[in-house]
Amino acid sequence: MTGNDAVLLTQHNDIAVLTLNRPDSRNAIDDAMREALLERLDAVEQDPGLRALVITGAGKCFSAGGDIAAMRARLDAPAGEIAFNGFQRQIRTHQAISRLHGFQKPVIAAVNGPAVGLGADLALACDFVLSSESAFFAISYMLRGLIPDGGSLYLLPRRVGLAKAKDLIYSGRRVGTEEALRIGLADRAAAPEALMQTALDWAHDLSRGSLTAMALGKTLLDRSFETGLEDIFELGGRSQAICYSSAEHRAAVEEFLTKA
Repeated sequence: MTGNDAVLLTQHNDIAVLTLNRPDSRNAIDDAMREALLERLDAVEQDPGLRALVITGAGKCFSAGGDIAAMRARLDAPAGEIAFNGFQRQIRTHQAISRLHGFQKPVIAAVNGPAVGLGADLALACDFVLSSESAFFAISYMLRGLIPDGGSLYLLPRRVGLAKAKDLIYSGRRVGTEEALRIGLADRAAAPEALMQTALDWAHDLSRGSLTAMALGKTLLDRSFETGLEDIFELGGRSQAICYSSAEHRAAVEEFLTKA
C-alpha cells in the first residue's frame, strides 16, 4: 500500500469522502496515513467543486489510534534518539489535527466503529461527530503510559466540560454511542447501514450557503472561547467586509430581490 492508498478520496456529488484505509490494522494511524491525510485535505480544500467533507474508516473500525507496531519500533531506536524522533512525529501529527480542525469547509466524522486514542482525536477535530450505533470512543492514552497528544486535551473539554473530560482521559474507558450523545461527545447517531447516507445528507445541508462566509465564520467560531466579545466584533467586521464583496453575496441578494 502506498501512502496515498492509506487515505482514499471519493466524491459524492459535491461532498468529498476521506476513508482511512488500513482495515487490517484497524485503521491505525502511521506516518504514511498521516501524510496522506494532509495531502487529501489540501486537495479537498482547494477544489471549489467540493463543498463539504466526510471522514470515515474502512472496515469495522474508524481508527484504533496510533500504530502500536510503530511505537514498538520507536522504542527500539537508540535511547538518545527516541525523544527527538518522537518530537518530529508530534509536529506532523499536530499539523494534521490542526489542519482538520481549521478546515475551511464543513467536516463530519462518520464514526463507523471504534475511535480510540488518536482516532478519537481525529473525530473530535471535525465540526460534527456522527456515530454509528455500534461505535464507541476511548481516550486511551494513559492506559499506554502517555498523555493525549492529538488534541483531546483542548478539544474534549470544549465538548463535554472539564470534569467529564478528566474522567474520560484519566480512566481511558469506553464510551458507547448512547453516552456519547448524552454528554456531547457525539452530535448524532445512525444505524450502521444508514451511517454514510446520513453523513452525506447532513453534509449537503451544512454546505448550501456561501463557502466564503462559511470559512470566515468557522474561523471566528473556533476562536470564540479564547477571544473577547469586542475582539470578535472587530474580527467579524473585517470578515463581513470580505463577504460584502464576494460574488456569492451579490448573487444571493440579486436572487432574493428577483423573487421578491
